[in-house]
Amino acid sequence: MSEPSNPAPPPAEAPAEAPAAGAAAPAGEGTVSKKAAKKAEAKAKKEAEKARRAAEQAAAQAAAAKAAEAEDLARDNYGAETHETKFSDDAIDVSLKNLTDEHVGKKIQLRAWIQNARMQGAKMAFVELREEGTWSIQGVVAANPEGTPVSRPMVKWVGAINPESFVVVEGTIEKPAVPVKSCRVSNYELHITKCFLHAAAPTVLGMTLAAANRPIANFSDEEPPVEQAVEKLSVAETAATPAATMLTHLDNIVMHKRSFVQQAIADIRAEMKELYRSYLRAHGFKEFEPPCLIGAASEGGANVFRLPYFEKEAFLAQSPQFYKQIEIAGGRKRVYSAGPVFRAENSNTPRHMTEFTGLDLEMEIKRDYHEVLDILEGVLLHIFRNIRERCADEIALVRSVYPCEEFLLPEPGKEVRLTFAEGQKLLREEGPEEFRNVSDDEDMSTPQEKALGAIIRKKYGTDFYVLDKFPESARPFYAKEDPTNPKVTNAYDLFMRGQEICSGGQRIHDPVELEARIRKKGIDPASPGIKEYVDIFKQAGVPAHGGGGIGLDRVVAWYLNLPSVHLAAFYPRTPRRLLP
Repeated sequence: MSEPSNPAPPPAEAPAEAPAAGAAAPAGEGTVSKKAAKKAEAKAKKEAEKARRAAEQAAAQAAAAKAAEAEDLARDNYGAETHETKFSDDAIDVSLKNLTDEHVGKKIQLRAWIQNARMQGAKMAFVELREEGTWSIQGVVAANPEGTPVSRPMVKWVGAINPESFVVVEGTIEKPAVPVKSCRVSNYELHITKCFLHAAAPTVLGMTLAAANRPIANFSDEEPPVEQAVEKLSVAETAATPAATMLTHLDNIVMHKRSFVQQAIADIRAEMKELYRSYLRAHGFKEFEPPCLIGAASEGGANVFRLPYFEKEAFLAQSPQFYKQIEIAGGRKRVYSAGPVFRAENSNTPRHMTEFTGLDLEMEIKRDYHEVLDILEGVLLHIFRNIRERCADEIALVRSVYPCEEFLLPEPGKEVRLTFAEGQKLLREEGPEEFRNVSDDEDMSTPQEKALGAIIRKKYGTDFYVLDKFPESARPFYAKEDPTNPKVTNAYDLFMRGQEICSGGQRIHDPVELEARIRKKGIDPASPGIKEYVDIFKQAGVPAHGGGGIGLDRVVAWYLNLPSVHLAAFYPRTPRRLLP
């Protein structure tokens, strides 16, 4: 606020111990001369005059600023966007990734986030505008001598917009004198003539984009988030840019989702799902949609989510297994699905989530259950061999944050398939000392799987392989036993980097054989959920069939060798995390 003009001069203060005029000076003290009194009075008048002139000058400057604001010829070209905001009819919409030399000199309209802003004196500001992903361009706002279309107040206003605010700008595409290294679009820049604030970001962000793009090292659900509030921090990473925990990322989900690495992971995930679908459609599979709400636990056991369902109890599906088989019993030859599955496992590890996306398939078997394994192996190899080309830029971006070795694949015709017993034999002969006595009749532990993966990578030059003929004790009641050796089943797992990402096998399609195996597992065939399952095979003759279930989140995470499967999920769910 400026001071009012012509203020009354303040009264001159008398010295603290000065005697009253005409009074006798106290004993022992000298009197004040008339000359000194006049000098003090003159000084006080001088100070008062100085204060008056300063107030008049401040008032004049305030009036001038107000007048300048009133005369701002660019006032209609910036500010908060409203329903009355107007843009030029000849401004074209174009995505930054589609800019070419044909657009030079043309007026465009761009909707983007302010990634960074800096003033260059009072007449010019530079802003980095990010449209999507890593697509950004440098914007230049320079005041014109005549004050239109850009004025000094407009430059100052644009330069003060908070990072991560969303703006709508209009300007002309030009060639910069030198390439702009800080933006992905380096050979063009946008000379801004209009800028409107569509949605403002706070002055202090809970997590900056720079922090969001740094690798996450702590995935604990228990550690409190680290404070990441930093004011006006550029997207450019510096030595002082703090890393954030997974909790901080999820508690600041918007900035987590805006990070370039998370968007790249999401794009890779979507492309993998599309490759899965296209391969199966090309091989005669039909898509179906299994329910998530079911009336009995999918596979029995305690790892199931229960919830009230009107006057009954319902469960979240642990697997679409039974419904895939119903589709085959119902006359389909080959079916697949892609959707959520739920496991109520209190496992707080980087490998587990309580909700994940399952890619499931089931098919009729004509001669041998390896027909199913051929399809499962084929669809995964199709994904791995095509994702390299389709998402080369995204994979490179992820690896710039989370470095890893290239994912090795077998040469066509040299795919690695071992029996479970052969895998255990490798562990006993070439694995670490603690695995010298592993059994062929017991399922593998996670450390065993990882150790075997390292051996196979070294021995066969691949990170992808199959283990077949799992022991009977390690498979569910619907897995068909090998007719020549009932100690093992016609069941298999597929592995990436020593970690299981797909499990499947041949199912029992004969109801008599199925009931016998259910009893062998210690389960009552008449128990709820199990009885309804067995009845499917009693309603009509069902052909031999098999299938498998692929965990999409794990496929993405292990292909990129991410430190946690949680990074591959859009919104990870764990025993301690239900938000956002």
